[in-house]
Amino acid sequence: MSALGRPRAFDRDAALHDAMLIFWRKGFLSTSMNDLCEAMGIRSPSLYAAFGSKESLYIEAIEHYVSTVRPHVWRHIENASSARAGIEGMLHAAAGLLPGVADFPSGCMVTLAVGSEACPGDIPEAVKRARLDGMALVHDCLERAVASGELPKTTDAGRLSRFYLGVFQGMAIQARDGASPEELAGMADVAMAAWPGGGGAHCSGRLDNTA
Repeated sequence: MSALGRPRAFDRDAALHDAMLIFWRKGFLSTSMNDLCEAMGIRSPSLYAAFGSKESLYIEAIEHYVSTVRPHVWRHIENASSARAGIEGMLHAAAGLLPGVADFPSGCMVTLAVGSEACPGDIPEAVKRARLDGMALVHDCLERAVASGELPKTTDAGRLSRFYLGVFQGMAIQARDGASPEELAGMADVAMAAWPGGGGAHCSGRLDNTA
């Protein structure tokens, strides 16, 4: 005999993934508890029991995005044979993913979390940390390239990492506004023309210490 009133069992990981998607589409402030319950297929008591609060669910969704979605783009930096190939691979992978594919919304959940400083609790710090982790990944890649001689010794890895992260973030915003994969790939190609020692002479002075 089944127990009356027992909450329907649900897959926590699947529910978290569904929460990530709705937060990604709408942002924290515009996502209601009704939105979450409908997307996750659970009632609010089950949501609170499993995740604690809307705020803690959002932070966990950000962490889920970083561990499951972001590697589709950012793994190219770590797996490439050179720093240039890694940055180029990252930007072109972003051009394919950011317009939205399969069940993924357009844009980057972390980049699009603008205004997170107005969110409650630990959300602002969680979003900032996710962004800085991406910056660190690019910066470390470029520092290794300078140390190995792939990039000129005069290259300012800090400036260059902010430049390429800024290109990615701009691509994410333009993708949300409807930019096509081809248009975003064009942005990636222009950005790579600014690679120190590899074309785009008008940009090279801004990306190294020789200006």
